[in-house]
Amino acid sequence: MNEKKIMLGNEAIARGAYEAGVKVSSAYPGTPSTEISENIVHYDGVYAEWAPNEKVALEVALGASIHGARSMATMKLVGLNVAADPLYSYSYIGVNGGLVVVVADDPGIYSSQNEQDTRMVARAANVPVIEPSDSEEARVFTKRAFEISEKYDTPVILRTTTRLAHSQGQVNLEERVECEKPYEKNVEKNVMMPGNAIKAHVRVEERMNKLGEDANTLDINKVEYNDTKIGFITSGIPYEYVKEVFPNASVLKLGMVHPLPKKLIEEFASKVDRLIIFEELEPVIEEQVKAMGIECDGKNLFTIQGEYSANMLREKVLGQTLELSQPAKAPARPPILCPGCPHRSTYSVLKKLGIHVSGDIGCYTLGAVPPLGVVENVVCMGSSISALHGIEKAKGSDYIKNWVACIGDSTFLHTGVNSLMNMVYNKSTGTVIILDNSTTGMTGHQDHPATGKTLAGEPAYQLDLVDLCHALGVKNVEVVDAFDTKKMEEVVKTEVNREEVSVIIAQSPCALLKSFVPKGKCFEISDKCKKCGLCMKSGCPAITKAEDGTIKIDQTLCNGCGLCKQNCPFEAIGFKGRGE
Repeated sequence: MNEKKIMLGNEAIARGAYEAGVKVSSAYPGTPSTEISENIVHYDGVYAEWAPNEKVALEVALGASIHGARSMATMKLVGLNVAADPLYSYSYIGVNGGLVVVVADDPGIYSSQNEQDTRMVARAANVPVIEPSDSEEARVFTKRAFEISEKYDTPVILRTTTRLAHSQGQVNLEERVECEKPYEKNVEKNVMMPGNAIKAHVRVEERMNKLGEDANTLDINKVEYNDTKIGFITSGIPYEYVKEVFPNASVLKLGMVHPLPKKLIEEFASKVDRLIIFEELEPVIEEQVKAMGIECDGKNLFTIQGEYSANMLREKVLGQTLELSQPAKAPARPPILCPGCPHRSTYSVLKKLGIHVSGDIGCYTLGAVPPLGVVENVVCMGSSISALHGIEKAKGSDYIKNWVACIGDSTFLHTGVNSLMNMVYNKSTGTVIILDNSTTGMTGHQDHPATGKTLAGEPAYQLDLVDLCHALGVKNVEVVDAFDTKKMEEVVKTEVNREEVSVIIAQSPCALLKSFVPKGKCFEISDKCKKCGLCMKSGCPAITKAEDGTIKIDQTLCNGCGLCKQNCPFEAIGFKGRGE
């Protein structure tokens, strides 16, 4: 095969996994990693799935690996925290079929709740890390990761970032290879009870030492000697910035960023007059280089936060004052829920009732910003329910009557189930609202166990959220149309006053789903309008107010949810149903 194709970094990772002979791929969607699974599912010979969370995804992959199949688990940076439990222990076990954990970091925090550095986790877990710099390397390094995994009997982390994941480049397509190994029962290797684990730890240290030694001649670590007045040690996307600004500089480009090739680094450092470590986020490479007694610049020049750029190099190393032409200023556009979003309707009711929200990770996090402003804490997936329980135990059942936990359907199945179980088990009071919009909305409408479809789009058993909540011991479970604000108000008032755990399932599909069909349009504001602005309190972007107070509805944005019509006490908003 001699075909070339332009691919996103995520597409190229999927292609590399396919070419490497991966049999099983499991993932939980999370920007910027989502497209890897959405692409690999289309390759014949690969079983690909959405798991309910990242821990499950990694455990699925390691099960396949133990039994000889090459496998992959994919997640974003914070998902690795959820998968940390199996990662640390499987590092001790090693592999049979190669296992690669693809983790997408997010320098600049474009779509995450923190800016953690996966290399730090990998060092603690004693797992090697490989980091590509462009789409072609994403394909090639994915294949090399499986080879390294099997050669050194270790899971391997392929670290990518937002910029690589969503940038395009030319990729050379190659044929798939089949690499399945036989399974042999091996309790000492595969069962991590203390007696076996203590021996395994010795093997892990030996493995990492061997990897560190071999990294000095590993082909994905490359030295480019040019002008030796200045030398850079870098990896990943930052390498591209170095080549753009300093095309004639000497560069040690690390493909394996853990463990480091110390002899190669010492040799490179001895041949350049000035050494600069250019790495995004934590000073992982820099601190180890300095511990070797090598002088270098790094975080004394560059920020520890955010995404790097070529201009950063020009300013911090060359001392150039950048006179950039000011781009046209776009109007301020605060983050806001989409027109027709069912979460807006639910939050509008909660705001009206003066209810505070313990929030979670998803589109509905936007309930924290004006004009809704009801969400008051967001930490991580599933934490809304656990935090509500903590509030109740700290402040009492009367205090909690002014609070609810809000969590999406996908997030509830990710890590909310255990939290709800904990509330019931520990005799809490409080109301949990599951914002059921029939999808994993924030990451682009992926399916989950309650949608009735798999990653491949095949029909599957559709988990019933009501039955699940009952099974956890919740007696009072109410299902309400998210846009039936009167009913919602009645139910919320009733449930928050119960002296036990209750659940409200606010149901209405995401307005951006392909299957979503608007009921109609809110089409005009009549002369009944008093210009009071009540219709705007929910923050629908389809409704605007002129300087003279005139209200207008943008027909191109309106999704016909009817929330504004329900909020208007003067019946000034007209509505046309479909076909009228």
